[in-house]
Amino acid sequence: MADSLSPECTPLKSKYDTCFNAWFEGYLEPAVAVSSSERSAYSKQKADEFEAKCGMVWGQYRACVQKAVMEKGLGDLLQQAREENPLREPCRPVL
Repeated sequence: MADSLSPECTPLKSKYDTCFNAWFEGYLEPAVAVSSSERSAYSKQKADEFEAKCGMVWGQYRACVQKAVMEKGLGDLLQQAREENPLREPCRPVL
């Protein structure tokens, strides 16, 4: 795995990557097998599972990276990029 933006965030990134990869591995295979009528309920169940298993470490890692962004003076550049190229709608996987 790659290092984080800040060395102090790398241990949190490693924990999050490990958690996410384990969760995602269990998400993919059954998601393909679920019928389209059951997919919404399955997705909700997996989102809740992700939050329970990885939500806390994700929040800690995200806060650490946001702090590093500000400390490195990248906040203004990030805001400018968001204004120039706003996300118009969430990305959706092609099924």
